[in-house]
Amino acid sequence: MSIRDLNQYEIIKDEDLQDVKCHGYLLKHKKSGARLVLMEADDDNKVFSVGFRTPPEDSTGLPHILEHSVLCGSDHFPVKDPFVELVKGSLNTFLNAMTYPDKTMYPVASCNDKDFQNLMHVYMDAVFHPNIYKHEEIFRQEGWSYKLDSEDADLEYNGVVYNEMKGAFSSPEGVLDRVVLNELFPDTAYANESGGDPDVIPNLSYEQFLAFHKKYYHPSNSYIYLYGDMDMEEKLVWLDQEYLSKFDVAEIDSRIGYQEPFAKMKEVEMPYSVASEEPLEDNTFLSYNKVIGTSLDKELYVAFEILDYALLSAPGAPLKKALLEAGIGKDILGSYDNGVYQPIFSVVAKNANPEQKEEFVTLIEKLLTDMAEHGIDRKALEAGINYHEFQYREADYGRYPKGLMYGLQIMDSWLYDENEPFMHIQALDTFAFLKKQMNTGYFENLIREYLLDNKHGVIVTLKPERGRTARMDKELHDKLQAYKAGLSKEEIAELVERTKALEIYQSEPSDAEALATIPVLKREDISREIAPIYNEEMKLAGIPMVFHEIDTNGIGYIDIMFDMSEVPEELLPYAGILQGVLGIIDTENYEYGELFNEINVHTGGIGTSLELYTDVTKAKEKEFRATFEIKAKALYDKLPIAFNMMQEILVRSKLDDEKRLKEIIAMTASRLLMRFQSSGHTTAALRAMSYASPSAKLKDMTSGIEYYQNVARIEKAFDTEKDELITNIIKLTRMLFRADNMMISYTAERVGLEGMKQQISAFAEGLYLQEKESGKHCELHCEKKNEGFKTASKVQYVARCGNFIDQGAEYTGALQVLKVIMGYEYLWQNIRVKGGAYGCMSNFNRIGEGYFVSYRDPNLERTMEIYEGVADYLRTFTVSDFDMNKYIIGTISNLDQPMTPALKGDRSMNLYMNHVTEDMIKEERAQVLEATQEDIRELAGIVEAMMKAEQICVIGSEDKIEEAKDMFDTVTGF
Repeated sequence: MSIRDLNQYEIIKDEDLQDVKCHGYLLKHKKSGARLVLMEADDDNKVFSVGFRTPPEDSTGLPHILEHSVLCGSDHFPVKDPFVELVKGSLNTFLNAMTYPDKTMYPVASCNDKDFQNLMHVYMDAVFHPNIYKHEEIFRQEGWSYKLDSEDADLEYNGVVYNEMKGAFSSPEGVLDRVVLNELFPDTAYANESGGDPDVIPNLSYEQFLAFHKKYYHPSNSYIYLYGDMDMEEKLVWLDQEYLSKFDVAEIDSRIGYQEPFAKMKEVEMPYSVASEEPLEDNTFLSYNKVIGTSLDKELYVAFEILDYALLSAPGAPLKKALLEAGIGKDILGSYDNGVYQPIFSVVAKNANPEQKEEFVTLIEKLLTDMAEHGIDRKALEAGINYHEFQYREADYGRYPKGLMYGLQIMDSWLYDENEPFMHIQALDTFAFLKKQMNTGYFENLIREYLLDNKHGVIVTLKPERGRTARMDKELHDKLQAYKAGLSKEEIAELVERTKALEIYQSEPSDAEALATIPVLKREDISREIAPIYNEEMKLAGIPMVFHEIDTNGIGYIDIMFDMSEVPEELLPYAGILQGVLGIIDTENYEYGELFNEINVHTGGIGTSLELYTDVTKAKEKEFRATFEIKAKALYDKLPIAFNMMQEILVRSKLDDEKRLKEIIAMTASRLLMRFQSSGHTTAALRAMSYASPSAKLKDMTSGIEYYQNVARIEKAFDTEKDELITNIIKLTRMLFRADNMMISYTAERVGLEGMKQQISAFAEGLYLQEKESGKHCELHCEKKNEGFKTASKVQYVARCGNFIDQGAEYTGALQVLKVIMGYEYLWQNIRVKGGAYGCMSNFNRIGEGYFVSYRDPNLERTMEIYEGVADYLRTFTVSDFDMNKYIIGTISNLDQPMTPALKGDRSMNLYMNHVTEDMIKEERAQVLEATQEDIRELAGIVEAMMKAEQICVIGSEDKIEEAKDMFDTVTGF
């Protein structure tokens, strides 16, 4: 039987998608009207997605709340959280759901056939037959509800999405993105916030919530996607029989409206919150935004990615350079968002001032006019095209399945034209077309038409306001207490009762019969084999190299590693700065913009990083190795250019360029602060670990809070600090970049070794010749600080860390199982489900470091109490064999993620540098597969040992940290 024999479906397109090595079909299910795309590929990492066009009708966050809620049980799978049960017991390689401004998607991926079918079944049942109609508690848990613990308590709002969006709205970048989208499209669904505005979310009723599902979650409004190596006919028959045939075609108007262009540019001014100690000066965002056609223009879709690179995003790009040189902002960001119907090109100046707005706009438009008249730098266009084409051909999305990324990109055309799913994933013709246009004035005409002559745009000034968060919190508190004051005794009692009823609902486990409906693999289905390790030691031109022989499709991945063990403690903060400077500062032969373009014309990119490798055989001694690394990827015939450019960066950079250093320092401080606000959980966990771990201390000094504090200090007093800065970074280059201080990690096919000896020899000869300082070894001094960092955020990131090996405990693979139990049972239930936080995580590694951390958490002290309860929870840990099996399968899923060639090489080198042997990995896998409930109970001792360190760090709301200030040694701002 073939797809053509299936009468239930109409074949609309049947195409050979050569560019992505797939065969594609566009189908329509005749009875239900469902749209389907199939992509047959020689890839066992199979992907399924079901999505819906969900234009928001207001800013209550209805699409987002529904995305969370449909995954809380369904007809076939009546457990309270099938999503979590799947994560515990599935071999998925991706499992999530996402809300966008105009669509909601439910993608899953797995390499295991049986598991993949299970995932499809659970997700299809979730979206079409969810339990939301049977349990209003789902809406109240995931969306919003009144929380009143007792009759004399304060009335509050709670809800997972409500708290998530409080966190999202605390980020100025997030606020800016929303203002731009809403203001550019006032007459369409984009005028509303699909994620939910916390001020508006409580306006949503349960009835509206159900009506939205009834209207939009129908096959006639669905987009179903299958990718990979599978029996497509079997999947189509199953989809028809189990789900689609149960529905009839329905008329659903979910079209995304076209916003008619404006007659003149809009200007908008909005406030955003800063902490009480943050400055108002140099803290405004200026944003210039234009609408660029529609995403159904195939050439324009890619052409503006190239223009974004050439004009704005590349270091040294003319718009970025001119704005920085004019002192408008300390960091210039650019973006081209082509994931909406009418794409948006944006220029953003961070850390600017409101009075610079006119100069900001004038300078942008003057530069664009000059380029339209006199031409864009051809090298920049060539580099932009090559950079994007290399990424497209390589199709390396890290740990995200390739099929998942294709499925997301398909929606950029399919959502707006149901007959055009393959428009953007077949891109080689578009790249060829754009190469031919470089000298024709095509790109200059795009600047004229879409940026200069186009009035469909908005200029946004986002101004800081101190005390805004506290004022809004007080207004909300007063509003809620006034509402409560107007209630009768009976109504207050009813709110208390409803609060308790929700807590009871959340606390009650799903019954065994319901849990048994979730399909789970058996331990016997899991291989005991570990992923291969590709390490071959050799010496080329006298330089030690570890070669990873892997099929890379003709790309060589080079990683040149310089040992940092001689660097004294006082110079380590400067290593982070040096790493941030190299590659974006002038060299002897290139201006930094030219350097970046030259690299991207010939290679897939060059970058630097600082890496840490802990010796797992000497965990008690806390021995580790730090390296300064420069990495490149290129086709084999371009490797000589890659080596030349790496040498240019390392030994010919003009590190005494005060003007450029000042720009980079300011940009670095700005970006670090932005990262702390969006990834506060990882920042807080690292900081807490740095109190006792030398390797974590080094990481914090070179990329964390201590690094930020040093960079901010240098920026503030640059004129008095610059000489020491220049002296120290130059001293570091002489100390580090020597042939006798380096080794190489190289991932390629065997043929990729040809000529490498000569390349390495020439590269090594060009390095510094400074004598090695024998006997010197850096020692780091750790200090316990237990800090609370106050921000303007309305939520917290709460970290508790410690080292269990310091207390005499030992690492075991069962700790990886504990990570799953914590993340989807104990912490999940207490911090996310009951506490309303958006996320919670834990980790335990081979050198004894462990942590618990929460993400966008409305609580602080309550969360710390939950961490304190982990050991007691483990002492009485008792679950069914069925549940235990699930935890183990979920753990193996984490260990067995598919890897790209580059990731296989990185993993192999990491194991080599950390002294992790094949036997150790096999032992860990056996400990996971054989873990019993008794093994988990015994981990209570390890958790107690970890908690004894009492290392805490919290990043979050000023008020919450002040309320809990007794638990900290230090309370400060950034």
